[in-house]
Amino acid sequence: MNRRLALTFSLLATGLLTQPVLAQSPTKELNFGIISTESSNNLKAAWQPLLDDMQKSTGIKINTFFAPDYAGVIEGMRFNKVQLAWMGNKSAMEAVDRAQGEVFAKVVNLDGTQGYHSLMIVHKDSPLRSLDDVIKARAGLNLGLGDPNSTSGTLVPGFYAFAPSKVDPTRDFKRTVRANHETNILAVAAKQVDVAAVASDGIERMKMKMPEKAAELREVWRSPLIASDPLVWRKDVDADAKKKIADFFASYGRDQREKDNLKTLTYSGFVRSDNAQLTPIRQLALAAERGKIEADANLSAEEKSRKLQDVERRLDELGRQTASAK
Repeated sequence: MNRRLALTFSLLATGLLTQPVLAQSPTKELNFGIISTESSNNLKAAWQPLLDDMQKSTGIKINTFFAPDYAGVIEGMRFNKVQLAWMGNKSAMEAVDRAQGEVFAKVVNLDGTQGYHSLMIVHKDSPLRSLDDVIKARAGLNLGLGDPNSTSGTLVPGFYAFAPSKVDPTRDFKRTVRANHETNILAVAAKQVDVAAVASDGIERMKMKMPEKAAELREVWRSPLIASDPLVWRKDVDADAKKKIADFFASYGRDQREKDNLKTLTYSGFVRSDNAQLTPIRQLALAAERGKIEADANLSAEEKSRKLQDVERRLDELGRQTASAK
């Protein structure tokens, strides 16, 4: 035993037995996930100049990662195929809860605001003039909704527009289809669907890309303000890479070329953020869950009471967190 200890100390002294094998090696490559709000070709064209700049600034190779739906990016992060991503708040919540995600920044709009709205849009020639009109005529209408993990295309209109009238948007319309924001916008412009829930920043991008299509639309409902889209990384991205990435986004948009790159995305820049921005979305998701439990006729009174108490407990906890953060 003494001879083994002596050999160990000798190796340590000569540097032949050290700890670097346990140290985290520098990050050389990362995959950036982009949720499918429109076609991957359009999104890649819009994001690529910024991602090229990030690669040059950080010295880390940045690859783009696309999936046909929001869940694909969430699962990509879960299985470490995606290390950072641009997401909506609902998909970011799922990434934080299921995929080791962590919010580190959020976007700033061209006008300097840090939020957006869910909209319901119709064709400009539609007789529908308000949310009440949509609700009353729903049995004869074709509705376009967003991805199930979309904040503005599903969660927010479900809570603010449909739940107060006890309307199930997936069952109470003549036909309900799901698509990305761009597809829904174009479907309304072409009169293929009667009304659609979309993001206000999606409308702004359409005004830039295809103003003639945007001119065919009319807004009939607008939600309260939603926190702007977050940027999310996996918690296990190494600290040095995190610092480089966070610093890049915090400083991006200072010269005209960078401003032009951001304008294509309808952004003026980014600011630091954290998981706290997801709290209102968690509250909406829990409220929606409560509504489903209350309407579930298959649950016994005891089971329904237990599930509702659990939802109220989680809502109370979120309320306490919000109050303590003020």
